[in-house]
Amino acid sequence: MPGHLKELIEKVNNSNDDEKITCVIADTTVGWALEVAEKMGIKSVAFCPCGPGSLALLFHIPRLIEAGHVNGIDGSLLNDELISLAKDIPAFSSNKLPWSCPSDPNLQKVIFQFAFKDISAMNLSNWLLCNSVYELDSSACDLIPNILPIGPLLASNHLGHYTGNFWPEDSTCISWLDKQPAGSVIYVAFGSVAILSQNQFNELALGIELVGRPFLWVVRSDFTNGSAAEYPDGFIERVAEHGKIVSWAPQEKVLAHPSVACFLSHCGWNSTMDGIGMGVPFLCWPYFADQFHNQSYICDKWKVGLGLNPDENGFISRHEIKKKIEMLVSDDGIKANAEKLKEMARKSVIEGGSSYKNFQTFVEALKQ
Repeated sequence: MPGHLKELIEKVNNSNDDEKITCVIADTTVGWALEVAEKMGIKSVAFCPCGPGSLALLFHIPRLIEAGHVNGIDGSLLNDELISLAKDIPAFSSNKLPWSCPSDPNLQKVIFQFAFKDISAMNLSNWLLCNSVYELDSSACDLIPNILPIGPLLASNHLGHYTGNFWPEDSTCISWLDKQPAGSVIYVAFGSVAILSQNQFNELALGIELVGRPFLWVVRSDFTNGSAAEYPDGFIERVAEHGKIVSWAPQEKVLAHPSVACFLSHCGWNSTMDGIGMGVPFLCWPYFADQFHNQSYICDKWKVGLGLNPDENGFISRHEIKKKIEMLVSDDGIKANAEKLKEMARKSVIEGGSSYKNFQTFVEALKQ
């Protein structure tokens, strides 16, 4: 791939066309593109899919290895000490590292080595764009060289409408939401990667049912161990009048809907920013990687959500799900905090806001 990108840039820049490639913008997961730009003397911009807190820790990996805190092969912590980067950044424990994958040590090793390599590439970039708001995590942003938080990157902020789908979305859920009372619906979505065991899936279904509220649940075709889920006996019939299940939903539009009360989420960074941007309280169920640390921000720093407590076997019971949903939707303090962050996010992207200014700075620099 690096060779093909180099050939493409050379082909364009050696043509008779007046337009030349003067900058490469690449997701950090394809850091090799940044290396190609650096070797060709072209400006490069890294786009980071995680939040500033996790990114700050990634930049500290070499120092953590050198200090004997982190295993340089698989990323595991070598002692019981929490990793604290700054006072206002939630501390990292062994199960809250950006490369954590408690259920699969081999996958954790792959993610860690991949992240370590990407940081080397990011250090070559002229700027680092991040889907965040400076005021949300200023301490972490101040630790990262050349970062420009330009979020929240909500399509509705810039285009006036909602766009972009990972899978074909089921838009019938919006007309269904239109029929529900304001602030009544539990929105449940675990993103594009997280999977549950069949037993845990059943428990989640029964927990949602126990609450008795209207719910919109996104269930991918590969949600249970990579295969189609089987619902508990009679579940579909029992919830038919107050539940809606879809394979994919237009998430921004769902979260912006007045009928939505809370968001049961895996806490992926994009989903986190979606919820923040729409002012929706979270019920956190992280799956792997940076999602655990995102939960710390949501619950402990920003106080816009609650976490679910698994039992000694890592299993989350239907009664825990019911209890936490009922606590969340009745907590006026969390709702107020969510509204405050929504307003902060809104102000950041309008003229004069921090994200607006950062993006303008970036655009002007590209013109030079």
